[in-house]
Amino acid sequence: MDASRIIRNEVEKVQRLRKAAEGRPTLANALLAVKRIQSLRFELSYRDLLQGGPYQVAARFFMSELYGPVDYSRRDDQFARIAGAIQRLLPQHAVATAVTLARLHGLTEELDLAMGEAWEADQQSDGSDWVRYIRAWRQTERQQERHSQLRLVLEIGADLDALTRTPGLRLMLRMMRGPAQAAGLPDLQRFLEQGFDTFASIGKGRQEGALQFLKIVERRETEVIESLFLPGYEDCQRAFNKLLDI
Repeated sequence: MDASRIIRNEVEKVQRLRKAAEGRPTLANALLAVKRIQSLRFELSYRDLLQGGPYQVAARFFMSELYGPVDYSRRDDQFARIAGAIQRLLPQHAVATAVTLARLHGLTEELDLAMGEAWEADQQSDGSDWVRYIRAWRQTERQQERHSQLRLVLEIGADLDALTRTPGLRLMLRMMRGPAQAAGLPDLQRFLEQGFDTFASIGKGRQEGALQFLKIVERRETEVIESLFLPGYEDCQRAFNKLLDI
């Protein structure tokens, strides 16, 4: 299957999953709660990076573009509309990044909806939102898919880092600003430029800067996944709380 078809299929999947919650206010609210908690979890996991240092910009990019409780529907729609143009006009590495991003959004929306349904069905009144989040995570299971989600995140980071070494790509992106704005594609344009600039900045003057950042993400996200799938619930809660220092 070619890249444009994969992108369109994943965007259509995301749209179907979002519509599943539109007519169910309690599920829609549960889904928002899940996304809010996940964004806060990322902020706590990377508070040291977000406060400053060489990886601050990269951490903020990941939080706002990949982990945030943001409605990405406008960007997804733009993505689908120019899927064919992406395949024709961009270098192969950039096309691969677009495909991986589409796959990540499809899988993330699927997992979020499953979490939202578990959150909605949870009738227990004890504990904080963190406790409810842990219960929802464990109820949905999907351990293999969680690791696949992390692999896609890391692949996007590695792809963006590789793109910074593509001759002429930054100039090409800058030249796309006017046409992208005229075509109604500002969100997609912003993501591509910010992703490029983010990884260019952390690689500048630092040997393997982006690689080290991605290793940090891989280690911390793996620890979170493994803590939430510990066999005993109390052990799981203790390990999760320790990781986040909450």
